[in-house]
Amino acid sequence: MPLNPGSTSFNPGAFTFVPGQAFTPAAETPPNPAPAAEAPVQPEKESWEEEANTDVGKEAAPAAKEPAVEKVTEAAGKLEVADGEEEEIDENDPELQAELAKMKAEGLLEDDEEEEIKTHTKKAPAAKLDPKTLKRHVNIVFVGHVDAGKSTISGHIMYLSGQVDERTMEKYEREAKAKHRESWKFAWCMDTTDEERAKGKTQECGRGNFETEAKNYTILDAPGHKNFVPHMIGGASQADVAVLVISVRKGEFEAGFDRGGQSREHAVLAKTAGVKTLIVAINKMDDPSVCLEGGLWDQERYEEVKGILEPFLKQTGFPKDALYFLPVSGFTGANLKHRVDTAICSWYGGPSLLEYLDELQPSQRFFDMPLRFPIADKYKDMGTCVMGKLEAGTIKLGETLVVLPNKTNVQVEQIFVDHKEGSIELDEALPGDNIKMKLKGVEEEQLRLGFVLCRKDSMCRPCRWFDATVQILDYPTIICAGYSCVLHIHSAIEECTFFKLTAILDKKTRQVKQKDPKFCKQGDSVVVRFKMHRSVCVEKYKDFSQMGRFMLRDQGNTIGIGIINDLKWPEDKKAEKEKEAAQARAEAAKGN
Repeated sequence: MPLNPGSTSFNPGAFTFVPGQAFTPAAETPPNPAPAAEAPVQPEKESWEEEANTDVGKEAAPAAKEPAVEKVTEAAGKLEVADGEEEEIDENDPELQAELAKMKAEGLLEDDEEEEIKTHTKKAPAAKLDPKTLKRHVNIVFVGHVDAGKSTISGHIMYLSGQVDERTMEKYEREAKAKHRESWKFAWCMDTTDEERAKGKTQECGRGNFETEAKNYTILDAPGHKNFVPHMIGGASQADVAVLVISVRKGEFEAGFDRGGQSREHAVLAKTAGVKTLIVAINKMDDPSVCLEGGLWDQERYEEVKGILEPFLKQTGFPKDALYFLPVSGFTGANLKHRVDTAICSWYGGPSLLEYLDELQPSQRFFDMPLRFPIADKYKDMGTCVMGKLEAGTIKLGETLVVLPNKTNVQVEQIFVDHKEGSIELDEALPGDNIKMKLKGVEEEQLRLGFVLCRKDSMCRPCRWFDATVQILDYPTIICAGYSCVLHIHSAIEECTFFKLTAILDKKTRQVKQKDPKFCKQGDSVVVRFKMHRSVCVEKYKDFSQMGRFMLRDQGNTIGIGIINDLKWPEDKKAEKEKEAAQARAEAAKGN
């Protein structure tokens, strides 16, 4: 007698069991399948979506998440959006609560998705605004030695200004605590990749934005490790103000400022990149190794660090009125947004970091100069998108521009600027704005960092030869003609060669001390003719300083800084010689 009297017939829909594998549905199809059973999965559509997402450089959405979207829509069936209006839903509805609980148990619903259904909050589309109605835009770059606290200060400012909400901060705190790195929770607002979070080191220039009552700010969080100095240069070239973060902790300050430390190098690079104002944030004042009994901040240690830094920074080129020192604690947030409590720091009575930034006079904006927009980053997002700082001129929506040096005509389809409420679409971008643009007429692969957008009637002429004055900062041996290194100018990174050493200048008088030297060495100020391996878009320093100053690097070290004196085009010289020869022949013929 069978154990189950009811099982008298073969079930064609039963699962096939294979030892060591999960259950899989039987291959056979029921004789008369219901119409609804054929429709759940459309593999062609999924693979097409994955292909499209891969093309634009983003990870494809996992297949398991697709039903979640449908179920979320079904669970919020009372939610209908029409013409931008949304119906309110009762989050205490028992049917809705049961459906949400079931989806969460199945792993198809995240916490933020559940909150979105309950509150029914959706991100509004980017609205077009007149740039004149926006607050003054300021770009800040945080620089300094590795582990000085740059990312922590940047992230804490984002949190204090409301750009990172409480729930996200609690999530970062839980994740950091699980990895026994509680002090990194604010840094994770800026360090978004798994590798950066695992090692606690910023590798690329992080980007964020926040707004105060006076201004709209873009934060550029530069990496401090010497292996990522090129990313730091890219961030500093877009900045109006630099914040040099110094760790006051004993041993850390000395390591950052001594030879080979990044505190010293970053200050020089920031000045060369065009930063006019430098704020020195002396961080970690609450560290047990330096604070006094009762958690009081140590004025003696602060003055010691300030006394070492101030003469060096003045020698670097920052005048006294462009330097400002203040004590801060990036982890506790003291003296970042609100002034430090006098109970723990009675000897500092100045403004907090954000108060000082709000009081700063805006840097010069070049409205009346020809358009210059160096491309600092590029990506694909339903088209070709570029990012960077608009150095001079204005850009209007829909106008046609030229990408140099490859002379490709492009049309500006959209202009975005970061705002506290997300990306805002503009009709016109003003000089100094850090913007994103969607371009039509060029592929992302055709662009390189350092390409420049111009107008047809005022193009920047690419060149491969120029004369420049170079200050040799750090090089162990002598440098002769034929030496090659890497040149950083605005957002371009190109290889160059010392083609000819023209003269060595006297440091005090800046007059020629020696003509046609055979070599130059560390400490020399030398006039050099450079040959670029590829054409670059540059300007004379006296015409436009932002595209006429550069840095030289070799084997991971900054060996020199310089400014461009004159641009050379061999084809012009050849044409000039041919013209002179033609004139000479004409005069000879006339004399005969």
